Amino acid sequence: MEEKRYLTFALTKGRLAGKTLALLEKIGITCEEMKDKDSRRLIFVNEEQRLRFFLAKGPDVPTYVEYGAADIGVVGKDELLEEGRRVHEVLDLGFGNCRMCVCGPESAKELLRHHERIRVASKYPVIAKDYFYNKKHQTVDIIKLNGSVELGPIVGLSDVIVDIVETGSTLRENGLAVLEEICPLSARMIVNRVSMQMETERIRSILLQLRQQLA
Repeated sequence: MEEKRYLTFALTKGRLAGKTLALLEKIGITCEEMKDKDSRRLIFVNEEQRLRFFLAKGPDVPTYVEYGAADIGVVGKDELLEEGRRVHEVLDLGFGNCRMCVCGPESAKELLRHHERIRVASKYPVIAKDYFYNKKHQTVDIIKLNGSVELGPIVGLSDVIVDIVETGSTLRENGLAVLEEICPLSARMIVNRVSMQMETERIRSILLQLRQQLA
């Protein structure tokens, strides 16, 4: 009898990985190797269940899944929107909840209301451009930043920022506020298109169990 191929999961490093593993454990999918915090391994294996896991930075997870290096991925909706990869988004996991927002000083509200040409700083230039150009029909100059985007309006680099907001405490501490909400965000499960056809039964079984667990 032909041995089952490994099903490979790409998980976003940090809190999302921890929450994903806890959820998977509830449906009997475990990986003891990943519990060793001192491990230097890059690939973790559950031989019995023919599963492999690896951790990656959020923006890279959709890339691994699109190109088939991983069959299944777990990543924030923000990275899916920003990366625009060709994958199946199959499940909202219901954790990692936050919002993508336009933020800035209260004085910037007028600039947004009158559709003036403004400068927008963001780690998410694709999301920012889509929002302003396609939804608001407002011409803006988008500046890509990789670090603390809150600095943008404070030092005069930009009028507003587009960023993820969880509690809003960092904004408040720096005299900024949420001016407009773009969309809600949460952790999503994605699947490689070919894997969905080749491993339909196994993947559908996992999804069904997860849906029941989340319900």
